[in-house]
Amino acid sequence: MNKNQVISVKANECLQEDKAFIILISIFIGSITISSILATKIISMAGFFVPAGVLAYSITFICTDVISEIWGKKRAGNTVIGGFIALLSVLILVQMSLAWPKAPFWNHEEAYRTILASTSRIIIASFAAYTISQFHDVWAFHFLKKLTSGHHLWLRNSLSTAVSQFLDSFIFITIAFYGVMPVWPLITGQWFIKVSIALLDTPFIYLIVWAIRRQKTSEKKENNYEQSCI
Repeated sequence: MNKNQVISVKANECLQEDKAFIILISIFIGSITISSILATKIISMAGFFVPAGVLAYSITFICTDVISEIWGKKRAGNTVIGGFIALLSVLILVQMSLAWPKAPFWNHEEAYRTILASTSRIIIASFAAYTISQFHDVWAFHFLKKLTSGHHLWLRNSLSTAVSQFLDSFIFITIAFYGVMPVWPLITGQWFIKVSIALLDTPFIYLIVWAIRRQKTSEKKENNYEQSCI
């Protein structure tokens, strides 16, 4: 096999490996941005009052935990940075849309401003909560992974997410809703729901990690076979 063929095989391996990563980071970015918009509405869930973005935001921790487990701390950290850039982009675009003069026939400016002005405060709250909680989650996940010698994925997922979600809930709710409504019922309610989701999502994380590793192993065997035939 010549040098160009070796490069082609390696490039194909990298491309196949990155497919799952691209899907996960796409879900992560989509969830983090839409959660800021959904959070303007307070809903009732299991007897608790929580921002409507709680489910979408919880999905981001699933993504970072899977990325941490499969690709490591560096890629998980880069994913968090990507989410921060996405939130910043949303904030800038929202402010631009509020600054633009409305069309003469547009009759919904007040409602539009009510929703998006609230969104701006929520996005700012998200910046602070997101940065601290997500980086803590990545750090805690890998700290526990090292502590358990790579075993007990369920423990790493549940414990790192539980602590990180408390930090997130406390910071986010305090900044976003302080002075607007009582914050502690929202903090405890949101944290309870997020921890419940973290416990329920553990089997899905095992399934996703297993599926990705199985796919990577299958593709590696296929590439090795193709390489031996060249």
